[in-house]
Amino acid sequence: MVPEIIRDKGFLSQPSSPVSPLDLGLADQLRLALAANRDRCVGLAANMIGHTKQAMIISLAPGLDLVLFNPKILSQSNPYETEEGCLSLDGVRPTTRFRKIRISYLDQHFQPQEMDLVDLPAQIFQHEFDHFQGILI
Repeated sequence: MVPEIIRDKGFLSQPSSPVSPLDLGLADQLRLALAANRDRCVGLAANMIGHTKQAMIISLAPGLDLVLFNPKILSQSNPYETEEGCLSLDGVRPTTRFRKIRISYLDQHFQPQEMDLVDLPAQIFQHEFDHFQGILI
């Protein structure tokens, strides 16, 4: 069953807690939710489907989705102003993002990884990462 998209601002404003190995099933739920909303969405944080956990899925390219657990931003450069929408909220809002970021995360096997993201994948990651802090754009 496809998880429902949460639109409650009070719930979405709660900080998320780290994922443990017991939470690995979130990967499948995130995949289902992204697939069901692909026409209007390129990433999801777990709180958008009802789990205040540090898990997200981002689309790196058409057909290439990546699930990340407990990600962190290691570095960021080249800030710019943009506008974003959110599947959980109506409309678009201004925000500042960084064109290039370096991140660390745990993969679906709970193994540590690092990656550089640029342009749209970096923007998608930063949007979903904000959800972990309860930041709504």
